[in-house]
Amino acid sequence: MKFEMTENAFETSTSFGKLTISGNEEYGFRPYQLLVSSLAVCSGGVLRKVLEKMRMAPDHITIEVKDVVRNKDMADRLEKVHIHFIISGAEIVEAKMARAMELTKKNCSMVQSVIDSIEVVETFELKK
Repeated sequence: MKFEMTENAFETSTSFGKLTISGNEEYGFRPYQLLVSSLAVCSGGVLRKVLEKMRMAPDHITIEVKDVVRNKDMADRLEKVHIHFIISGAEIVEAKMARAMELTKKNCSMVQSVIDSIEVVETFELKK
């Protein structure tokens, strides 16, 4: 991946289009937003696979980032992310969800990459 400097940001081209990253939200995605998005979507993808392997295929998963805590005294360091999954599916068994959440955290490469530096809280609710 190669990033080129523009007047207010850095850009890279991907097979999905141009990605613009800037410290200023007016000009592109902020770096911390991409990190939070990576944690949330990686976890969501792993959760989907875990549920399918447990024979509880979801019909739909919505991911909400409920809380992002940053430390202003340490360069706005990201310290905590609360990821909340809203899951629907006729085959979902609530009693098995604790195990599914445990496996999700254990197998998400993004969460495992930050496990000793960012607190990642994952919660869920089932929707009929």
